[in-house]
Amino acid sequence: MTPAAAFDTGGGTRYDKGKRNGRKKARGLYINTFNDAMKARFGRKTYRLSLDCGFTCPNRDGTAGVGGCIFCSAGGAGNFAGRGESLDEMLAAAKEKIKSKTRGDCRYIAYFQSFSNTYAPPEALRALFSGAIAREDIAALSIATRPDCLPPQTLALLAELNEKKPVWVELGLQTANDGTARRMNRCYPTAVYDAAVRALHERGLEVVTHIMLGLPGETRADMRETVRHAASLGTEGVKLHLTQVLKGTVLAGMYERGEFDVMPLEEYAALLCDLIERLPRETVLHRYTGDGDKKELLAPLWCGDKKRVLNYINGVFRERDVEQGSKY
Repeated sequence: MTPAAAFDTGGGTRYDKGKRNGRKKARGLYINTFNDAMKARFGRKTYRLSLDCGFTCPNRDGTAGVGGCIFCSAGGAGNFAGRGESLDEMLAAAKEKIKSKTRGDCRYIAYFQSFSNTYAPPEALRALFSGAIAREDIAALSIATRPDCLPPQTLALLAELNEKKPVWVELGLQTANDGTARRMNRCYPTAVYDAAVRALHERGLEVVTHIMLGLPGETRADMRETVRHAASLGTEGVKLHLTQVLKGTVLAGMYERGEFDVMPLEEYAALLCDLIERLPRETVLHRYTGDGDKKELLAPLWCGDKKRVLNYINGVFRERDVEQGSKY
């Protein structure tokens, strides 16, 4: 299957509404992608700068649990993030990693990615986040964290910064099924996510919800329910991730013992079509696939070729006339 010429294989796009193969399209063929949403919001191409600021997680240090979630590697999802002794060094390192993609008059989003990026004293967070938001080339802050790491002082700080530039908080829900959550050692019930979303919305902050597809024991109905649950709380954005098996994780041991299997690309693409159509039209789809560090990736090996994967998925979207919101 080949992608349409209009696709941006760097992250999807909103599709044209013209004719295909000499016939009028039956549906809108529409997905509210990150690329399009950022262009509309900031008036130019906008890139994420992934940062690793040396945070940890309450699910690792014993506060909430130990060992972390069963899928989380030693890098805490920050294998491709910029590192350094100072914020300037981290931002410079992150820009260097994406310089082959950037062009023209672009802007950046400071994406605090690794581990739980509100799990620190508010004064330390203020220095870090204020330093990023003050830079002219930074259009917004995106802060990845756990919903149990948002005390009142931190919420107040984020609301204050949001008055200067947009701030959105990325919450690692992964699943709304508390049984699955216990098996993956998430160490908080879904009700904590619900309360965090409400608290952030009360302060005018936007939420991006991470949802992991293909967790051991999850059915398609479970994954649909997670998408429905996040949408019902008004999450402004969604990141859909395939479950990847990384070396050194608890999940890797389960996989090697044959306790579960990973999705083939064809099944994953079909699932995405179904789930995206269940999202409200205004929800921004920040991501619908990811490429794990090839040095750590055990399975599925197909996700290591991001460009080919995006080409295939985008081709399936076009073939099926995917219209976000059509099943919402």
